[in-house]
Amino acid sequence: MEKCSIKVTNKIVFFITVYLFLISLKGVAQKNNEAFQLHIHRTSTPIKVDGLMNDKAWKLADSTSPFFMVLPMDTSLANVKTEVRMCYDDHNFYLLAVCYKNLPGHYFVESLRRDFAFQKNDNFIVFIDPFNDLTNGFSFGANAAGAQWDGTMYEGKKVDLNWDNKWTSKVKNYTDKWVLEMAIPFSSLQYKNGVNTWGINFSRNDLRSSEKSSWAPMSRQFTTSALAYTGNLIWDEPPPPSGANISIIPYLLGGISKDHENGTPTKYSKNIGVDAKIAINSSLNLDLTVNPDFSQVEIDQQVTNLDRYELFFPEKRQFFLVNGDLFANFGYASIRPFFSRRIGLGVPINYGARVSGRLDKNWRIGAMDMQTGKVSSQGLPSQNFTVAAIQRRVFSRSNIGMIFVNKQSLHYKPGTDSSKEVYSEYNRNVGLEYNLASPNNMWTGKAMVLKSFTPGKNENDFVHAAHLQYNSRRWLLYWEHEYVGKNYNAEVGYVPRNGYFKINPQAGYSFFPKGGIILSHGPTFIYTLYTNESFRKTDDQGYLTYNFNFRNQSLFTAWVSHDYVELQKPFDPTNFKKDTLARGTKHSWYAWGSDFVSKPKSLFTYGLSTRFGGYYANGSRYNIIADVGYRFQPYVSMAINVNYNDISLPAPWNHTKFWLVGPKIDVTMTNKLFFNTFVQYNEQLNNINLNTRFQWRYNPASDLYIVYTDNYLPAPFSVRNRALMLKLTYWWNLKVSKKSKNVEI
Repeated sequence: MEKCSIKVTNKIVFFITVYLFLISLKGVAQKNNEAFQLHIHRTSTPIKVDGLMNDKAWKLADSTSPFFMVLPMDTSLANVKTEVRMCYDDHNFYLLAVCYKNLPGHYFVESLRRDFAFQKNDNFIVFIDPFNDLTNGFSFGANAAGAQWDGTMYEGKKVDLNWDNKWTSKVKNYTDKWVLEMAIPFSSLQYKNGVNTWGINFSRNDLRSSEKSSWAPMSRQFTTSALAYTGNLIWDEPPPPSGANISIIPYLLGGISKDHENGTPTKYSKNIGVDAKIAINSSLNLDLTVNPDFSQVEIDQQVTNLDRYELFFPEKRQFFLVNGDLFANFGYASIRPFFSRRIGLGVPINYGARVSGRLDKNWRIGAMDMQTGKVSSQGLPSQNFTVAAIQRRVFSRSNIGMIFVNKQSLHYKPGTDSSKEVYSEYNRNVGLEYNLASPNNMWTGKAMVLKSFTPGKNENDFVHAAHLQYNSRRWLLYWEHEYVGKNYNAEVGYVPRNGYFKINPQAGYSFFPKGGIILSHGPTFIYTLYTNESFRKTDDQGYLTYNFNFRNQSLFTAWVSHDYVELQKPFDPTNFKKDTLARGTKHSWYAWGSDFVSKPKSLFTYGLSTRFGGYYANGSRYNIIADVGYRFQPYVSMAINVNYNDISLPAPWNHTKFWLVGPKIDVTMTNKLFFNTFVQYNEQLNNINLNTRFQWRYNPASDLYIVYTDNYLPAPFSVRNRALMLKLTYWWNLKVSKKSKNVEI
């Protein structure tokens, strides 16, 4: 029966893959906004990045045509005027954006914090597609107070803001406009030498008029970052080769920590390490790290955990993020063969190397190797982690990708020391996936297969999954299915559940009133079904929502749901009392709730989420989440998140209540001086956490960090542990001249 089920599913995967392939055949078509062109010329006069618009080069540069409105409507030119000019020299290309007002009053900005929230700021952002492949690129921008935004782009529209690079910008405010001037070094980007046409688009968000606009037009259901709708940046000659650029980024670290709970002596730490970035060519980079340290990275925001499976927390360490989509985005949210947080958390990283980038317009490659040290107290051996990925563009915006992941324990034989935990000798994964993206972005999808190799596990160790989405102005239609074998093993991945089939159809429809306070509204239905490998149902959920999007950009959603669960393992429904419901018990309940998010242009913002209804064992669960924020723009932003759960169950759990409270304050004295602190009281974990971080960006991409962390036991109130860390980094650029072989600093 099991083999028959798998064969049936294989046929389903095959037909869906063929369907995705046939849809993508439509992809050989002209670019949507081919007619939108901005010409960029070399300047022979210097440009000072000061936001004053008085450089001679700007008077000679071409200007963009009028912008188009994207929201609230996408059928007219923008009401808020924006003009953009660009030029370049041997080292940088420059951008000047003049953002005019059409309504009186001050600007709306969240703070001077880097990589701000798009929806909460008046901002201007440029999306750059150097290979014109409509899929990958770079993003740079600023809000009206001068806070910078930068990130890498992947999957045709997504921006990874964890990427950080060396560039400069300046914003000046005037009574009738604000002006952004920026200089971006060619060495900050990857592009093909000899090509004189790049994809590009510009986005403007103006909260006072509740208008979002773009230079090259697009439909309102898409984000302005959608590379499928870029226009063309036409260079008067191909951009200059970036040359053999080398960046050396050393760090110095000193710290002190004390574990009061276990009474261990005070620990003093000092460390030194270095990263290096070497441009093999203008589109391919080599990154090296020796003895890396990531202690300055902001700690994870805690969440209330009532899930039966491991929670996912995103990667924040810079080394793993450049071209990270090649590795991290292979698969699905709950089927990731590679998850970089499996490397080096709680274990020292000795060194690592990564090659990533493009071979040409059609081929992207990435290869990474990391070496960790052993932890003798746990019997954990030194381990080597290798991951390699390759991606081939097909048709206009689709691609085929392959991945290989290897975790190898070095000089280790499992089970030789019975007093220590046993680790695997090796674990390997190989995978193949096809990603669909139609030229107009309405059709997207994926089909993939994975197989793992682990000693002693040789059957039912593969995965296949596929999805297809249609997103038009009014309709959102989606189908997904997954199969994960019971012996599939991704030790360097994130796969919280094994031995199941899953189907997940969705359908949504939007109505667009011609006037009034509501911009759009409509229902969405989502159904999720899990079965075991014999197609016997173990879980399902039906989820119906009705969504209201208001013209002032506030949101309201009401929902109802029905859940059914047959537990596959013992489970504590509170994750708090430590008693468990038995494996095989069946549970069913109804629930309902609502979500509201206030308009982003208010200084005082708030959100409220509610959940009422049944729970496991014929119990009940009430949940209220509130987010409240206030800003003294642009220097201070305060917020607090409150999460309250009230769970009633039969004995031995009875009545359980717990809070998660997280106040946070951001102080941005300038766009180079940042201070943030937050407190997290987690009653479920019986812990109070205090984390403060000071950052001074004294040079572009060079920082001084001071981080202080405290953990307390709530009752009786006492210190668990505390630590203070100081870290200094410096980004040092070397450029080797091809003619003279001289090194310039």
